[in-house]
Amino acid sequence: MKVLLLTGLGALFFSYYWDDNFDPASLQGARVLLTGANAGVGEELAYHYARLGSHLVLTAHTEALLQKVVGNCRKLGAPKVFYIAADMASPEAPESVVQFALDKLGGLDYLVLNHIGGAPAGTRARTPQATRWLMQVNFLSYVQLTSRALPSLTDSKGSLVVVSSLLGRVPTSFSTPYSAAKFALDGFFGSLRRELDVQDVNVAITMCVLGLRDRASAAEAVRGVTRVKAAPGPKAALAVIRGGATRAAGVFYPWRFHLLCLLRRWLPRPRAWFIRQDLNVTAAAAA
Repeated sequence: MKVLLLTGLGALFFSYYWDDNFDPASLQGARVLLTGANAGVGEELAYHYARLGSHLVLTAHTEALLQKVVGNCRKLGAPKVFYIAADMASPEAPESVVQFALDKLGGLDYLVLNHIGGAPAGTRARTPQATRWLMQVNFLSYVQLTSRALPSLTDSKGSLVVVSSLLGRVPTSFSTPYSAAKFALDGFFGSLRRELDVQDVNVAITMCVLGLRDRASAAEAVRGVTRVKAAPGPKAALAVIRGGATRAAGVFYPWRFHLLCLLRRWLPRPRAWFIRQDLNVTAAAAA
């Protein structure tokens, strides 16, 4: 019976995500500010937007990697592509990044927040210093970028696309500060969506729940701690773009994460069992 139930739920979610009204032409000429664009899902997002003819401003911490991505975007057909290197650990960086994008593009249709500050999994990562740093990069900078970009997005009836994590919906062991920042994102943008709705502000907010990022830094941070495989960057990026373009409230990739989020309250013990299967507790506790 349980197998049949899960199979039925899986088919339901598959049909839901497959049957959308995504129109690639809607992104031609769209003005996009994308953070965390130097590697992994962010890099693939930049390439997808370039193929679709969007005008881009890319930002990340590492200038050399950004230059490589910008060059590839131009080859893929992006009409306009600019970059600005910025460290989101600096409280001054978010405002300067948005102002740069507004100056270069004349406004924004999409703000895609994808950057992350990673930390090694384990007990040492939950020190007050590490937590403050992670909250600035993974939460407060998102708030600052959103606040500065919101007037332009309001004018264009644009979209906020927030790339988050399963750890912002389902807490797990040995990721305390990272999970705290991701839960803060879910609370902030969920509340902001309600505020915009009651104020009749036509700005969509799409929360994207992804698994382990397909990038070397993410894999290294959890090496030996988790058995979870990284989500393929191009496929995860396309799911994010489709969700943002169709103004969906949420995107889950892989789709089974939606089931796990539902299990959080329905079946807490099986949820804990599923999480434990993907966790090397001994390695994490020793980290």
